[in-house]
Amino acid sequence: MTADRLVLHDLLPAELRRSWVVDGTCPDLDLYSLFRARQIADLHRTAVLDAKGKLCYTALDRKVRCLATGLRELGIGPGDVVGVQLPNDRFAVIADLALAALGAIALPFPVGRGVLEAECLLRRAEAVAVIAATEYRELRHAADLSTLSGSLPALRHVIAAGPVAPERTIHLAGLLRSDPSGFVPARPDPDSAARILVSSGSEAEPKMIAYSHNALAGGRGNFLASLIPDRTPPSCLFLVPLASAFGSNGTAVTLARHGGTLVLLDRFTPEAAIEAVREHRPTHILGVPTMVRMMLERLDGTDEELPTPTALVLGGAPLDETTAAAAAKAFGCPVVNLYGSADGVNCHTGLGNTVPPTDGSGVVAGHPDPRVAEIRIADPDTHEPLPDGAVGEIISRGPMTPLCYVGAPELDARYRTPDGWVRTGDLGYLDSDSVLHIVGRLKDIVIRGGANISPAEVERELTAHPQVRDVACVGVPDPLMGERLAACVVSRGGQPLTLASLGEHLTRRGLERNKHPERLLLLAELPLTAAGKPDRAALRERLAATGEAAPPLAQAG
Repeated sequence: MTADRLVLHDLLPAELRRSWVVDGTCPDLDLYSLFRARQIADLHRTAVLDAKGKLCYTALDRKVRCLATGLRELGIGPGDVVGVQLPNDRFAVIADLALAALGAIALPFPVGRGVLEAECLLRRAEAVAVIAATEYRELRHAADLSTLSGSLPALRHVIAAGPVAPERTIHLAGLLRSDPSGFVPARPDPDSAARILVSSGSEAEPKMIAYSHNALAGGRGNFLASLIPDRTPPSCLFLVPLASAFGSNGTAVTLARHGGTLVLLDRFTPEAAIEAVREHRPTHILGVPTMVRMMLERLDGTDEELPTPTALVLGGAPLDETTAAAAAKAFGCPVVNLYGSADGVNCHTGLGNTVPPTDGSGVVAGHPDPRVAEIRIADPDTHEPLPDGAVGEIISRGPMTPLCYVGAPELDARYRTPDGWVRTGDLGYLDSDSVLHIVGRLKDIVIRGGANISPAEVERELTAHPQVRDVACVGVPDPLMGERLAACVVSRGGQPLTLASLGEHLTRRGLERNKHPERLLLLAELPLTAAGKPDRAALRERLAATGEAAPPLAQAG
């Protein structure tokens, strides 16, 4: 590593990391070496099924080596961070594996994220390049990112994936025509960084979390392994973006670790998802509860039976009992409730129950798997362990634990204990059978359809509106999306504020559409707690009392 390159420290004791290699919990190989072994073992197995059709392991490997050769000729090498903003298709998979083959660090973030957030991520990660779609649902990501060269001195290349490369970008198609015959892959330390996961979390800016090869293929790989009872390579339909934390179970886990097949939709719609289940018969379907609720709505009243998968894995947002029961009936397989986050926690209900078990407050999180992540309940202030049955903060540590937060030592100090445990900010307890129950959140985030929205980020942009005197944003329950964001605003003079005018302001500020408020509550003053902070509980009660539905402009996604 050069002196000016991003430095990532492992906050776990080195001897603990090595113990998971010694006992076989982690494979101790880098992601590309794992993938290459899978390719050699089954040359013509289908690796990717996307809108372009099938791509086998051998054809995929050739494309990976071509791109890695082209990227190396651009000067990209071990330890370099490269952003990736691509839809769910073969090019996202090729980019993932090519960067792994170079020993570089992938920084994927989903299409649809605005240039404001992209600039923040690329700047803080000191990314030297970014691979982006030229066009996605009327968005021009590559062209937009090419304008950032002046504000991002580390960013040397914008690589455009699409029919035509915009000005000041490099065409991905040209790099894929590189001659791979002389390419020799790097052999990075399996405990070094392979990927940076992005989480909106509760911060005003997105959090970035560095994961090693072993944490992805080993820790996260063991999660999926527990859902493959016969060890047959799985066929996984990813309804979530591969660029999300949940989607990190794609290339690194489904392909490199388990030698399976990725079934990809470049854009989720319930109709396309149902058709993919019918046509491709995946063994595993991975999505968020909102997506499945939309699919169930389309299936309602039809008599057609879907092919039965091994598991329907739902995470990213709380799963309610009604959705779980309806999904188990419609798909004819166990519904797995996954409690997890980019920050480094994973617990799920497994295949033992068709419908996940419940308690008095809803669906439980399941039994922690130490081969993925050990979970404890701790006092939020002292971090001391609490006995079974006591409610406290959920903390996690294990083979999937990330290295550290990227470029944010203050987050390491806040969310990691001195001995490496991840503080989730969630409240829960372990019962006498060591089953984890979630009871609430310490941190203030809104989870809309599986996507995290930071109220602090939205509030920060709304306060720049000339007619906004004060604002607090809170989540309100919603039967489809789980939660929606409401803006509680104290206005100053001028024309009356509307959701539309606030949305136009946020768009001008560069905030993507799915973070815009969908409810508006106008107030003379914000209610305050005894400590002088906005009383968010009182605001939620006020919003519940109004009982207004989400406006027509609200969209799923």
